[in-house]
Amino acid sequence: MSEPRRQRLLAELLGLLGLEKLEENLFVGQSQDLGFGAVFGGQVLGQGLSAASQTVPGDRRAHSLHAYFLRPGDVAKRIVYEVDCIRDGASFTTRRVRAVQNGRAIFSMEASFQVQEPGFEHQCVAPTVPGPDGLATEWEILQDMQEHIPVESRAQLLCEKPIEIRPVDAVHSFDASVKQPLHYRWIRAAGRLPDDPWLHRCLLAYASDFYLLCVALHPHGCTFWEPEMQMASLDHAVWFHREFRMDEWLLHAMESPSASLGRGLSLGKIFTQDGQLVATVAQEGLIRMRAGSERGLE
Repeated sequence: MSEPRRQRLLAELLGLLGLEKLEENLFVGQSQDLGFGAVFGGQVLGQGLSAASQTVPGDRRAHSLHAYFLRPGDVAKRIVYEVDCIRDGASFTTRRVRAVQNGRAIFSMEASFQVQEPGFEHQCVAPTVPGPDGLATEWEILQDMQEHIPVESRAQLLCEKPIEIRPVDAVHSFDASVKQPLHYRWIRAAGRLPDDPWLHRCLLAYASDFYLLCVALHPHGCTFWEPEMQMASLDHAVWFHREFRMDEWLLHAMESPSASLGRGLSLGKIFTQDGQLVATVAQEGLIRMRAGSERGLE
């Protein structure tokens, strides 16, 4: 992908995250079509957090969000974000956000914000994996392998993104081999960003949705792109632990501890290059073989 193209995609995403304020606690956003056939879940996560952040004093920063994906969003239509200012405490502020299209909720979220204060410090150890330097980007790898990608899936898989992704283990969303439910990838924004902490949090929420649920398919030798596979994100949570920049490399270490009853659970830990844990992510999603499929579930 050319540098000017990457910069345009990132500038478009920053514009989408900024939102337009209609009136007090009411915002509207457009969509970026990434080839998924519906609004990308990470987009409504980022826009929802942006809407909530714009109603909170600047000295408070998001420390967690908990969201539910209710209906597929239409990329051709705008999304209205309604913010309910449900609590303003001495240390914590809570906001509830509802995203609406065509008069129906497609997404709901609660986010909590905290004043900056000192506290106890500990964290888990970052995994030992190769750094991003020298690794090919996901887009470059897929370009080189596009003749092996089903024709009907190429538009989605080869779509350029405003986040640069460099997989550590070269696992791709069309790879149907049986493997451990683990995946590591380096991520960063495709260009320099302003210093606003809320923007970096919104972008991390956006990027945290890429590939996460697919890790739950690794042990089963199947992929999202199979015609009989039905997958959809149900909920998503992010906890922000430390300050970070989305225009510097971050390692997203993903694992899936469980799949059962038509659902899969995936967890992610996000580290800086020097090993600081900056965020933890969790997502549960629908994983179902459509009725009439001849393929057995394992």
